[in-house]
This record gives sequence, structure tokens and C-alpha cells, in this order.
Amino acid sequence: MTATVVHAPGLDDVPAAVEAALEEFLDGKARTGADDNLRQFTELLRGLLSAGGKRLRPVLCCCGWLAAGGGDLAPVVPAAASLELFHTFALIHDDIMDRSDTRRGHPTVHRTLAARVCGRLGLLDAESFGVNGAILLGDLAMVWSDELLHAGGLSSARLAAARPVLDAMRSEVMYGQYLDLLISTDLDSGLEASLTVARYKTAKYTVERPLQLGAALADGDERTLEACSAYGLPLGEAFQLRDDVLGVFGDPSVTGKPRLDDLRAGKHTALLAIALQQADRAQARVLRALVGDPRLDEYGAAAVRGVLRTTGALDTVERMIRERRQQAVDSLERSPFPQSVRAALYQLATAVTVRTS
Repeated sequence: MTATVVHAPGLDDVPAAVEAALEEFLDGKARTGADDNLRQFTELLRGLLSAGGKRLRPVLCCCGWLAAGGGDLAPVVPAAASLELFHTFALIHDDIMDRSDTRRGHPTVHRTLAARVCGRLGLLDAESFGVNGAILLGDLAMVWSDELLHAGGLSSARLAAARPVLDAMRSEVMYGQYLDLLISTDLDSGLEASLTVARYKTAKYTVERPLQLGAALADGDERTLEACSAYGLPLGEAFQLRDDVLGVFGDPSVTGKPRLDDLRAGKHTALLAIALQQADRAQARVLRALVGDPRLDEYGAAAVRGVLRTTGALDTVERMIRERRQQAVDSLERSPFPQSVRAALYQLATAVTVRTS
């Protein structure tokens, strides 16, 4: 799935425009790098950005701009591209916390950095170097995201209007990440806890706030910002629920990530919470014995997937996805958005919930 499925004036061009903005920004950073090591650091970031990604947040930011009457998309493209840099920061750190080996079909940043020094350092020291370097590169991506936002030429008044939305987004994703870590220590934390994580880690960060950021940059009123929330929160939850399903049942050759990571890490998703609620004793023993086991293999994962199916957890989550998508779509009829933006967001609602990656 790519964001180019939307069909409002100018929106088809957003992914390419964002790519160009990111390339120009990173080219400038590479030219001013003090030495080869810093330039290689920048190229590592470029590699992750160019390896794929849906560019969903930039497209939604541009939708918000149009929804609030912003007109020509050119002024908002750097701000939209800055969201992609911030997302790259989040991915790098998320992969460290999840101990993931691959991202978008390639080695994660911390694995790449570790491999570069493994020949002259011991394995443990190389792994430590990789993690430390990836933390720094993630931090750099976050700093540069703010720099790109402010280098785009938008007026100080527009940037000031958008600051509360941006501040909220940054805080919410950190809070959601922490909650995700916290509930993964307790398999019995329940469905509501997993949905709270989905709301803060994904729904607000991925859909609601990018929409609101674009609207705020275009001087959108309170009614427009509220309509962004009415659409963004349920769709963002549906997006995360689809991610939960793909994390266990997806095809790694399509998703670009192993489908054992979430199970090995003991991710307390809605899928797992519902299965534990519905499981009989034998099924619960399977889940408690295998989920969270860092040595889990495909044989054990198949047993977990069997329980997720037979308890009805998978079907329940699929129904929750459909319900939230419909809630988001229904909200568009009550929104003050132009019809072209409604049409784009309607198609996007299907694209992000019926997907294989």
C-alpha cells in the first residue's frame, strides 16, 4: 500500500515532493559534514528513508492543509517531509527497544552499525556500539525534523499556531512507547490497556496529529481541528490493529519485518488480550508459555497463531478494524472539509486498513 492511492488535486504528487524535499535537505547536510564519518552517518539515515515507507503522515498533513483552505501545497511540503524525519527517529529507537533485526527488508540501523565494527571489536562490544550509534542517529533525525520544519519558509505566525499540535504529537508518541513497554511486562494488562497504547502510540501520532498539523499551518479553525480528530482517532486505532495482525500473520517478504518479533517481545496487543480473555486453560497455557519467549521459533509461533484463530481473537480484531474504519468514514459527512479532501480521506481509510504491509 502506498499513499498515492488518494485522488484530490495535488495530493498524488505529495510522496514525490516529500522525497525531493528530503533529498535536498540531506544533500545539504552531507555537503557540510565535517568528515567522512559524519557524511556516512547522514547516508545511513538517507538509506533508511529511501528503503520504503508509506509516507502516510506527510500525505495526511497535506490533507489537513487543504481541509483548512491552505491552497497550493508547495508551502507545506517541507513541514510534511519533517514528519517523515521524525518518524524515522521513532523507527530507529523502536527497533532498538524491540531488538529487531530488519526494517523494510533491510538490516536495522543498530544491526548495520554493529556489523561495520564487528571485525575489530568483540561481538558484545560491536552490539553495544550499534545500539549507541543508532540512538544518536535517531536523536539526530528528531533534531533535523524540527530544522526542516522551520526551514520551509512558513511564517512565524503559522509555525506558532502549529506548535501546540506538534508538541502534543511528540509527547504522545513518547508516552505511548513507554506504555507499550510497560504493558508488555504483564500479559494480563487487558484489552483497554492495549487500546490505550494504540491510541497514543499510533492513532494520534500517525493520523490525528499530522492532519491537525497541516490544518493548523493553514490557520484552520477549531471545528476543522475537531473534525481531524473525529476522523483520525478511529482510523489510527484501526491502522494499529492492522499492524498487530500483520506483526503475527503477515508475510515478511511483503511487510519487510519478521513475524516473530512481536511474539518474542511479548507485545501485549489487542489480538493477544482478546485471546487471553477467550482462551480455555489449555489455550492459555500455550500463550503464557510461548509469548514473550525470545527463543520462540516458527513451530511455536504456529501454535500461538492457532490459538489466536480458534479463540476468535483474529476475527474480533478484524471486526474492530471494520468498525473503526466505518466510524472514521462516517465522520467525513459531518466535517467542514472540501469534497475533494473528503474523497481523498475516504480512499485513504480503506488503503490503510486493508493492506498487507
